[in-house]
Amino acid sequence: MRTTLQLRVTPDVAYVAARLRAAVAEQLQLPAGDIRAVRPLKRSIDARQRTIFVNLTLEIWVNEEPPALSFEPLRYADVSKARQAIVVGAGPGGLFAALRLIELGIRPIVLERGRNVRDRKRDLARISREHTVDAESNYSFGEGGAGAYSDGKLYTRSKKRGNVERILRVFCQHGAAADILADAHPHIGTDRLPAIIEAMRNQILQCGGEVHFQTRVDGLLLEHDHVGGVFTQTGEEFRGPVILATGHSARDVYRYLRQSGIEIEQKGIAVGVRLEHPSRLIDQLQYHRREGRGAYLPAAEYSMVQQAGGRGVYSFCMCPGGFVVPAASGPEQVVVNGMSPSNRGGQWSNSGMVVETRPEDLDGELLPFLQEAMQDADFANLHADIDDAANPLRMMYLQEAMERATWIQGGRRQTAPAQRMADFVNRKLSADLPRSSYAPGLIASPLHFWMPRFVTTRLQEGFRAFGRRCHGFLTNDALMIASETRTSAPVRILRDAETLQHVRLAGLFPCGEGAGYAGGIVSAAIDGERCAEALAAWMNGQV
Repeated sequence: MRTTLQLRVTPDVAYVAARLRAAVAEQLQLPAGDIRAVRPLKRSIDARQRTIFVNLTLEIWVNEEPPALSFEPLRYADVSKARQAIVVGAGPGGLFAALRLIELGIRPIVLERGRNVRDRKRDLARISREHTVDAESNYSFGEGGAGAYSDGKLYTRSKKRGNVERILRVFCQHGAAADILADAHPHIGTDRLPAIIEAMRNQILQCGGEVHFQTRVDGLLLEHDHVGGVFTQTGEEFRGPVILATGHSARDVYRYLRQSGIEIEQKGIAVGVRLEHPSRLIDQLQYHRREGRGAYLPAAEYSMVQQAGGRGVYSFCMCPGGFVVPAASGPEQVVVNGMSPSNRGGQWSNSGMVVETRPEDLDGELLPFLQEAMQDADFANLHADIDDAANPLRMMYLQEAMERATWIQGGRRQTAPAQRMADFVNRKLSADLPRSSYAPGLIASPLHFWMPRFVTTRLQEGFRAFGRRCHGFLTNDALMIASETRTSAPVRILRDAETLQHVRLAGLFPCGEGAGYAGGIVSAAIDGERCAEALAAWMNGQV
């Protein structure tokens, strides 16, 4: 017999299988031996009171063995002789688009500018060891996209856009632990995600699709009012309708679209820093006890939001027990991001701390920073049209200006400028810096002095509010590391809301985070599936 049960138990019961089974048996008034399996369907931690509880929704099997999987796996057929479509980018948007195309009977040709997910590791190691960034293989480019080596968090608020549980099941079908189906904030971990990505690629290949690495798409094959395919850096052409899922850091794609007269628009982004605390401190603050997480609880998370100067200041991509990593995608830039392994067992916890930035701010409070950036001859040569308010790339220029300034302040290497949190709020230079997870190294720097005042003054106001709300959060034991600029795409590629095709070019389906329609692994995957469905409908003459 299968039944469901809701329980509210302490962590020492929730996370120990034998104790949880005993609690279930007691609740159901059954002998423990009758309970054949206990599977969590939902799990969340309530740490609002002194006693911490875990809320569980459980699937119970009584006197009956459960099926091997808690869900029905998807079936992928052979599409080797089917019509083909081009998927540009092998991040979550592209991979899930390709898998969905196979379900719909279409052969995907996946083109990825970077290396496969395993070979990327060597290039990532060189960033920290040699301070060298490969512009085609880094934390942003390569199989798996930006999420492959920056945490693997699967939490999303995009439930209205698609079936989140379906996306999580696809991950499980390709090797993810079933826990992600139950946890309130599911997380795979950077150490486990590469094998899952490989399994997805192998599924595409086994079904007759193609995956090409180190194949950069340099342009679209434009045929009057539609797209007939793409051409690559070698001049090779691939023909078919196109799902464009290039990620939020493919700036060459944005420049190409603008130069080709393909409609795009600037959109708001958020910029700031990575804030790193000792993980034990965050555990103590969030669990409200001196021992922190103790023996059973996971590393604690937090979420901070505050209005400051008419703009939102908020935490982003919180990584408990994780690392700060160098996420530049080209030369002469320093960008930071965060990641966590699956066990979240690191000494530090970090999150992006960012300020909402809108296009109109470039003609207001951010103008002095951009004008100073233009005094750099190299930067001015690249962005001579920065004063054009109609230029859709201006928010991208802001990102580039901040990243170049950070590179200069960091000693023109991947060394990152950093400052203690309380010193930053009090506008003081940090005489020394605490230990950090950031492998390329840090240099003490007055972030409050050289970063845009639009950002620093709002961060200072937000940090004061966070410190009042969570006593101990605002501390000199915490470290600010510059700069966090890749929170989302600075551009939106315009598409029709119903057909998901570009507003003017039939056969072009802008997709995912890089097109401005997603913000994270799950939402990008959902958008990838939606674009695949829209492409199939178009190919079948339904739109």
